[in-house]
Amino acid sequence: MKTHSIFKTSVATIAASVSLLAATAAMAGEVTVWCWDPNFNVAIMKEAGALYTAKHPGTTIKVVDFAKADVEQKLQTGLASGAANSLPDIVLIEDYGAQKYLQSFPGSFASMSGKVDYSGFAPYKVSLMTLDGKTYGMPFDAGVTGMYYRKDYLQQAGFKPEDMQNITWDRFIEIGKQVVAKTGKKMMALDANDGGMTRIIMQSGGTWYFDKDGKLNIENNAPLKAALEIQAQILKDGIAKPTSGWTDGVNAFTSGDVASVITGVWITGTVKAQADQSGKWGVAPIPKLTLNGAVAASNLGGSSWYVLEKSKSKDEAIDFLNEIYAKNTDFYQKILTERGAVGALLAARKGNAYNVADPYFGGEKVWQSFSDWLAKVPSVNYGIFTNEVDTAVTANLPALVKGAKTDDVLKAIASQAEGQIQ
Repeated sequence: MKTHSIFKTSVATIAASVSLLAATAAMAGEVTVWCWDPNFNVAIMKEAGALYTAKHPGTTIKVVDFAKADVEQKLQTGLASGAANSLPDIVLIEDYGAQKYLQSFPGSFASMSGKVDYSGFAPYKVSLMTLDGKTYGMPFDAGVTGMYYRKDYLQQAGFKPEDMQNITWDRFIEIGKQVVAKTGKKMMALDANDGGMTRIIMQSGGTWYFDKDGKLNIENNAPLKAALEIQAQILKDGIAKPTSGWTDGVNAFTSGDVASVITGVWITGTVKAQADQSGKWGVAPIPKLTLNGAVAASNLGGSSWYVLEKSKSKDEAIDFLNEIYAKNTDFYQKILTERGAVGALLAARKGNAYNVADPYFGGEKVWQSFSDWLAKVPSVNYGIFTNEVDTAVTANLPALVKGAKTDDVLKAIASQAEGQIQ
């Protein structure tokens, strides 16, 4: 009996030890992250991982670099098959696709409500990752938009930097006509087959292709109507250089062919890469719609981090994201300085990096301007079919340029979109 008693005690001790080891392993091991872009997302996540590991030496953050399309394909396949073992602990998801994943694969992502103080982030970023009262994901980089403009071209056309501040789209077009007439340069580049400009203008007016309930919102969408009419007018007036694709669009301003670029803050590095143009660029808020509630701030792009619900390192993954991305303001100064990443954590705006006068932009505090606009970006519902509606919009925009009535074009967009999302 004594031997049996000792055996039972030993078993109990071993079981307790195994239980303790299992608990320790859950909070000390390897956290795998999937993301894309080695010079931006990948590099930034590796920096975050190094900061966390320095304080938690038992944890390794393994960052796996895939092409964006591969991340999306592998994530989609893994979620659809239920093969949790094939998925990472943390994955980067573009903001436009967040609701599609959350709604299509309920229960697949870990809620961070109650664990992360979301009040510290730009509201629009939090809104897009919230579903049924729960918030998923860690807000990361912002696609807050601005208007980059060539001060030298505008000066030749008779305009000062202050003339570019807080203007309407009508005024932008008027200025563009003067730029073309007096400098021979186009005011901007515009790719009619890309939905980016439509998204920028529409969100600045506080709406999206879908209403707050996720229902298609096309025909009675005033900001969308204005976005289409503005682009059609720009093309009709000949103040834009028509482009096709990313490379063509970038070449339009790096080569000096256009006087302005309206897009996300992530283009700053590309603008500054042209050393011979230093001192010639300025930054201003995007033009504003003349609609009630419209603001001179919007968004294009951006992404956030999500933890998989079935991750064996779920708690550790959340702790990692919370410690670095939700609390470490010094981290945001570093990635802004080194990578040009404007994070969604509003407290980071008080750091030194955001207040630096940039000689490339003539001493302007460019990062501070973008961070101020970030807090003003309207929250909208990106829905789950943004890309599909984009296709309908770009397919029907040419008809508007050719003289079709706007309401007829909106009806055509709605009809095509309904067919695509069913």
